[in-house]
This record gives sequence, C-alpha cells and structure tokens, in this order.
Amino acid sequence: MAESLLARKYVDGIYIPLGLLVVGTAIVKREWTAYALLLGVVLGGIKYYNSLPKIALKPDVFQDFELKEKTIISHNVAIYRFSLPSPSSILGLPIGQHISIGAALEQPDGSTKDIVRSYTPISGDHQPGHFDVLIKSYPQGNISRHMASLAVGQTIRVRGPKGAFVYTPNMVRHFGMIAGGTGITPMLQVVKAIIRNRAAGDRTQVDLIFANVTEQDILLREDLDQLAREDKGFRVHYVLDKPPAGWQGEVGYKYLPKPADDVKILLCGPPPMVGGLKKAAESLGFQKARPVSKLEDQVFAF
Repeated sequence: MAESLLARKYVDGIYIPLGLLVVGTAIVKREWTAYALLLGVVLGGIKYYNSLPKIALKPDVFQDFELKEKTIISHNVAIYRFSLPSPSSILGLPIGQHISIGAALEQPDGSTKDIVRSYTPISGDHQPGHFDVLIKSYPQGNISRHMASLAVGQTIRVRGPKGAFVYTPNMVRHFGMIAGGTGITPMLQVVKAIIRNRAAGDRTQVDLIFANVTEQDILLREDLDQLAREDKGFRVHYVLDKPPAGWQGEVGYKYLPKPADDVKILLCGPPPMVGGLKKAAESLGFQKARPVSKLEDQVFAF
C-alpha cells in the first residue's frame, strides 16, 4: 500500500522546512521569495526521492545477500534472514512470486556445478531491511543442504522476481488453498497480504488445507493459528498422513469452496501431491489444470 503524502515524516521533513524557507526569505528579502520556493521544491523533491524504499531484486542478475540471522525450527528446518542493502531497502517481490537462489556446488565427481532453486520468502515488502526464507533441508538436496551449512555473515546469490502468479486485492471472492510441507510459504505470503489489506477493502475469503505426515511436521502452526484467530475470513484446516491417537484435525476436501467463476484453487507441495490434487480438483468440478499454470487458471499450482 502506497504511503500517504501527508505522512508525518513528509510534514516534518519536507513541508515544514519548505514553508520556513519561503516565509523566512519573504521576510528578509521579498523579491527572492519565488527563488526560495523553487529551491525548496527541488530540495524537497530530492529528499522525497531519497526516502523512497529502494528495490533490491534484479530479475536477470544474481546478487549477494548476507545471512543476518538463522532461527532453527526443527532438526532440518530453519528460517534464514538475509540483509538488504540498507534499512529502508525492500526486496521488491510481488505477492505470489518467488526468488531464485543459486550456488556453485561441488558434485560427487569433484566438479563444480551451478545449482538454482526457487523459494518463496515468508516476509514481505512491508518489512524493509531484510527478507526471510523458510527452508527444509533434505539429505539429497542441493541448495537446501547448502543453506543449512551457512553461518551468519556468509552470503547467498539471489535474483528475481519469478513466477506466473501475482496477487491483487479481491481478484477472487474465495481462495481454496492446499499446501504440503514447505509448500505453505506462497500460501502464507498471499494470506498475510489479504489480511493486511482488510482495512483497504480486501474481502477475500480463504480456506487453507495444510497437509503433513505427522503433527510435528506442521510448519509455522502458531503463526497460522494466530492469523486465523485474528481474521474471520481466513480458516486453516490441518490434515495428517499419520495422525496421533485422538487427533482432532481434518480429513478430505470438504472445506474447499464450491467451483465458481470467482473462486480459485491454489496448490503447492511435492510434485506427486500436486499432480494428484489437480485430478482431485477436476473431479470436484473445477476446470482442468494445465501442466504449467497461468494466472487466469482456476486451479493454479505454484
């Protein structure tokens, strides 16, 4: 959301100094008032431009970003916080898109190969100065294992934005989301944007089905539950492959909205899961999903 030109920082930092300059000049030397006004407008314009957040991402160029903080979530999951060039810098990532993380990694044969993988930050441009990425490290993973080995102060290479999905307020009446494991990250990005935009009139309803193997595998559960408590338009439903005794979670697709022109299904998770969900969505009456999703599709897979 664009910041109002009547914000306090502009009043104190631009308008009041400009007014004092013009009034003071008019008192001391009235014939110079017009020049003082012109000078004030130029200086105010420069100060306004310098105060605007600078976008850090470049779509075609990898840049180095330093690891500022590493928060361990479990034995193989962590949140990595990377610094942006300045405290006022923003990543510049549209809601629903992702970044590419690349590294030159040694291969089993001793050679080095550039590996690139896509990730969706769980932070947003409303949080300047840094960006956060939630990553689960796999034994056979390339970038995920590399990330797990990083120490604070080391850097990664990032470029972007990438992706066919860009969220805009009220683009649909109702989202049905199904996520598996770390596939929760693009969903969380969209959900947070919807809730932030409520005051500006975003009425989008969201039902999120979050699938995991065990209860311990549920990532960011406290955050999701807190968002659901705060916003009645967002509901989260947990599904487990191996539920514990007495599990009170959900089963099946009963919480998905009914097919309609103003309803969209979002999918993200392991490829076999997404492939099965595309077929399931079609059997429920949604339009057949394409192999590669486009923004206008009723069933969109990240």
